[in-house]
Amino acid sequence: MSYVEVPGAKVPIRMWTDPSTVDDGAMQQLRNTATLPWIKGLAVMPDVHFGKGATVGSVIAMQGAVCPAAVGVDIGCGMSAVKSSLTANDLPGDLSRLRSKIEQAIPVGRGLHREAVDPGRLYRFPTAGWDDFWSRFDGVADAVKFRRERAALQMGTLGAGNHFVELCVDTSDSVWLMLHSGSRNIGKELAEFHIGEAQKLPHNQGLIDRDLAVFVADTPQMAAYRHDLFWAQEYAKYNRAIMMALFQEVVRREFRKARVTFDQVISCHHNYVAEEQYEGMDMLVTRKGAIRAGSGEFGIIPGSMGTGSYIVKGLGNAASFNSASHGAGRKMSRSAAKKRFSTRDLEEQTRGVECRKDSGVVDEIPGAYKPIEKVIEQQRDLVEVVAKLKQVVCVKG
Repeated sequence: MSYVEVPGAKVPIRMWTDPSTVDDGAMQQLRNTATLPWIKGLAVMPDVHFGKGATVGSVIAMQGAVCPAAVGVDIGCGMSAVKSSLTANDLPGDLSRLRSKIEQAIPVGRGLHREAVDPGRLYRFPTAGWDDFWSRFDGVADAVKFRRERAALQMGTLGAGNHFVELCVDTSDSVWLMLHSGSRNIGKELAEFHIGEAQKLPHNQGLIDRDLAVFVADTPQMAAYRHDLFWAQEYAKYNRAIMMALFQEVVRREFRKARVTFDQVISCHHNYVAEEQYEGMDMLVTRKGAIRAGSGEFGIIPGSMGTGSYIVKGLGNAASFNSASHGAGRKMSRSAAKKRFSTRDLEEQTRGVECRKDSGVVDEIPGAYKPIEKVIEQQRDLVEVVAKLKQVVCVKG
């Protein structure tokens, strides 16, 4: 579908979904966002749903300003995926050992590495810029309680919530490795710190929603936020890269006889800020629950832990600010999912997937998410499908 335009105070709200299906809370958040004095455009993806501060599934283009709550508290959260030389026929009938090995290699939940991962020991890991990245931590650490040692130990860890590591098979029986994570606790602390700082600024006192507080250009507060924001986005990218390298090591060891090789890794943020130009104007484009989908750019749009995911290529639709959805999107809250579904429901909806099936992940049950196929169909003018994947192993935090 093409977009539906809903009137907004400063800019129209372009929606790649039926506005009548969007819950009242999310719709009000979008209307509030459209009142910001600095806004130049607002695009809404088909996986849209209510979020903390700003709507998940929204793309906000502003000139000379940025809203930290519109990035979210998991700065740089995103996806990585890579196609391997394995096929479905190479996989054993029982995948529980493989899941266990992945969980041993990649700490999940609040887990840490016992020692910081040395990227120099990882197979063909691109270490250029690694030392420079950590040298910039000193300017970040002043803003948060978090310290470098813990940030280093969390580098290459999954986290909890909807983050996951999966082994998937595509429709041609090729095996893919895929994962979803972000900037861990350092990103969360930086986000919460800067959201709080923005809310104190005089120019934000008259906003319709204090959670939409912004930093404006050419101020020390904006400079500090940009420094920490871009550092956290880089942390998230490195975090996924290290996890993917550890995941590949596990697969190489477990399938040693197959001499596994891998294609180039696809990686994309879906909670982040980018400097882009539209209609001759320099913009700060915030994507919260959206990926960049410039012409020919690869992206990843995951479904839930029992359905499937898509590798896509962007079509470069400027109306969406070259964006697409970041996943299926929730259709009910975590608390609602826990009330609605049982572990028996989880077992049924994840049949055929080697994964946790206990009460601790019921809130991630496929029934709590929108149908991924419909979400893809609603953005046919934003992306083209390259591959459809179905997970056979899913590691949750």
